[in-house]
Amino acid sequence: MRTVGEVIARRNREAAGALIGYLPVGFPTLDESVEAAVALVENGVDVLELGLPYSDPVMDGPVIQAATQQALQNGFRIADGFEAVRRITERTDAPVLIMTYWNPVVQYGVDRFADELAAAGGAGLITPDLIPDEGADWLAATERTGLDRVFLAAPTSTDARLVKTVEASRGFVYAVSTMGITGARSDVDRAARTLVSRLHDAGAEAACVGVGISTAAQVAEVLEYAEGAIVGSALVAAVAEGGAEAAGRLAAELARGTRPQ
Repeated sequence: MRTVGEVIARRNREAAGALIGYLPVGFPTLDESVEAAVALVENGVDVLELGLPYSDPVMDGPVIQAATQQALQNGFRIADGFEAVRRITERTDAPVLIMTYWNPVVQYGVDRFADELAAAGGAGLITPDLIPDEGADWLAATERTGLDRVFLAAPTSTDARLVKTVEASRGFVYAVSTMGITGARSDVDRAARTLVSRLHDAGAEAACVGVGISTAAQVAEVLEYAEGAIVGSALVAAVAEGGAEAAGRLAAELARGTRPQ
């Protein structure tokens, strides 16, 4: 399995950039979520994000919240996340990151979580509510295991905060933006471009833009200035409507945006 950084660098050499796809583990069922993730890779997704369902998903939109709540109602456990990673990495060579709020990791045990993720073939974690200043335990665990750690950056982050985020991240920096909002597209795009430019100025080798990207055109637009485009809710909605087959079709369409224009 290749590392996240290697895959993103390769896709920026041979294409316009990397396509990163998010799906929650256990939605609609564990087996179906594994099949959907494999379908994404088979249809052009370069890096997978698997979300761990959480009872208080304060940073997720309604589509993802509904999916994760269904997974929890089905009895999702953290061990299911590791099983999903193991099953996916046995069938694909795409790096698999887990996206999780920090509290479940702490409750499970930071070192135990890192060891089991690494043993399952996982590439690392995206931690939306953990900042580098408070991540000493996770930084230590990733140094020991070699796992990637992806921290988030926002347009409101100070320059000093961006430098810390870049220095702490490994794999890529997750640039939070809002793409495709009706009536405000030019302003949103300007904010995303500015944030990625600031991240590059802070030393980031790979900045990937997420939140709200849903079309090949938006993927292509993001890849004009960022190293990767992240798609979540649109893929989750496709799974809800038509399972792995529908998710694969959407992934193939989105992948058109990575092709050099």
